[in-house]
Amino acid sequence: MQQRLIIIGAGFAGMYAALSAARLREAHGVPPDKLQIALVSPEPTLVVRPRLYEPKPETLTAPLGPVLKAIDVEYVQGRVEAIETVSRLVEIIPADGHPHSMTYDRLVVATGSRLFRPNIPGLAEHAFSVDQLEDAITLDHHLQGLAQRPKSDARNTVVVAGGGFTGIEAATEMPARLRAVLGKDAKLRVVIVERNDAIAPDMGPGPRPIIETALRDLGIETRLGVGVAAVDAGGVTLANGDRIDSETVIWAAGMRAAPLTAQIPAERDNFGRLVVDRDLRIPGVPGVFATGDAAKAAIDDFGNFALMSCQHATRMGAFAGNNAAAELLGVPTTPYHQKAYVTCLDLGAAGAVFTRGWDRKVEMVGAEAKKTKHEINTVWIYPPRADRAAALTSANPERVTDL
Repeated sequence: MQQRLIIIGAGFAGMYAALSAARLREAHGVPPDKLQIALVSPEPTLVVRPRLYEPKPETLTAPLGPVLKAIDVEYVQGRVEAIETVSRLVEIIPADGHPHSMTYDRLVVATGSRLFRPNIPGLAEHAFSVDQLEDAITLDHHLQGLAQRPKSDARNTVVVAGGGFTGIEAATEMPARLRAVLGKDAKLRVVIVERNDAIAPDMGPGPRPIIETALRDLGIETRLGVGVAAVDAGGVTLANGDRIDSETVIWAAGMRAAPLTAQIPAERDNFGRLVVDRDLRIPGVPGVFATGDAAKAAIDDFGNFALMSCQHATRMGAFAGNNAAAELLGVPTTPYHQKAYVTCLDLGAAGAVFTRGWDRKVEMVGAEAKKTKHEINTVWIYPPRADRAAALTSANPERVTDL
């Protein structure tokens, strides 16, 4: 009797869930027609989301079709519209618009996250982002068109709302991007607005002086302890009434799990992530696992939880795919763990900063850290090559990147 494992999502977690499930299937000598593994997503493409703050975002994708074919994972093109956990089926809307459903024996929800956009007047109409590929392309086209606009301080000013990882990387890349369009002698202004009293609030005091120095060296201003109250075509109004004229406002403040997770009748955290056990199984929802940005998962026994990052999503995906397949094959599962944690924050022309551990101990800065960031962004996070043996070997959950 054929069994079916469905994975929703082709991001880092979904990709590695498929690879890992196929690896376990092969390790136990089960043919693909006995355990069907299917990955559902709108496109057979990995968007290299951590790089979307860079120019030319349309180039920041990698094809998944060849590697999925090499490991006998069926690709199903379409968007999952509904999940019925009682009847164990998903409803899929393909590009032609004619919905169909697929039943599953096990389901892995790897639907990722979306930028949190609060109900701030004018935000939806006038702010850009680097959240999804389409958003980053829209921003890039806008920046490329600035040279055709009348010269003004507002044209040459970029406001980045959010002083976390994404906001800092977008802001520190911006001077070089603007000079490439407006000329090296253009008078530029880049401003980060952060409602917390410190830049990079999650980074802690260790690396913060390095980040603050990089921002000063790049001429980037910070407005701390104040939020954005409104956005319009000409700039932003801050909560304290101050006005910054700008024709480019980038929203980079907060993430939430993708809306599809709301259809799962289970506990969620404040980010909308599904609470899972150590096997990444959703308690009380038989046959369903969640992973990546869709899941709140403990990474160790000391109270630490996975973050919404590709570093955690990649390894979580490998464990989720392995464990979903293990249940169908009747073999032991492997509890998810990820004791090591690093950050490598791009600081544009000022280099980068690399930290290790939850206490953010700084290990590398400047050009050395930038070299590591480049290697992460261009090698480590890309899909394995479309070679069956190499691809399956890459997905051993115990060996998937744990820096």
